[in-house]
Amino acid sequence: MAEVQRFEVGGVSLAVRVWTCSHPVQRGVVLLPGTGLTAGDWDVVAQDLSQDRNVYAVDLRGHGESDWPGTYSIELMASDVEGLLSQLGEELDLLGHSLGGLVACRVAARGNGIRNVVLEDVGLIRPRRPLMPSRPRTELPFDWSMVEQVRPEIDAPTPDWADVLRRIAVPVLAIGGGPRSFVPQEWVADLVRTVPSGSLTTIDTGHEIHATRPTEFLAAVRRFLDVSGSQAP
Repeated sequence: MAEVQRFEVGGVSLAVRVWTCSHPVQRGVVLLPGTGLTAGDWDVVAQDLSQDRNVYAVDLRGHGESDWPGTYSIELMASDVEGLLSQLGEELDLLGHSLGGLVACRVAARGNGIRNVVLEDVGLIRPRRPLMPSRPRTELPFDWSMVEQVRPEIDAPTPDWADVLRRIAVPVLAIGGGPRSFVPQEWVADLVRTVPSGSLTTIDTGHEIHATRPTEFLAAVRRFLDVSGSQAP
């Protein structure tokens, strides 16, 4: 069972669902969800991975039970995760979906004890036609102002993203969602070509790979992480 723990990082309180393994034989893994999603979105994946490693699923700032401070950017989210990693105090693998994958790239580019990175349907972002979605009328598990501040960063990204990817000095697995995803799959391939050590696998199911095809997703993640991380923490 997961236990929600809170971590204070730079004035923001992050809620983290922690799955503790009694006899870990693999490095722990930190899971970062996509825009508007919370740590609970990882429950199926975390339950499986926690059989042999500790798992930390994060509510990014402005999401779920973490603080909603009203100020958001990919860089701020990356700084929050760096603060979390410094408190966990162990070498870890990092898995990020969509927005969480972009955050993971910036974290891994600065080292932070990360040993491997898995990116779910994340590409080398480039300018695209801006299209701000309409706010749903229902109650949301995230701060809508986060979307208003972060979406423009993705539509008109800063020019350093290729350099960020080139600075990731650890192995990277990109899992693409195939032609049914709204993320251009050539962008995912570009990301793999840009990082120093990248590999690509495709599961043709769309953007929410871990939710729609969890068995195949977990098999790909385990093939990648277990081979490179067969050591007790």
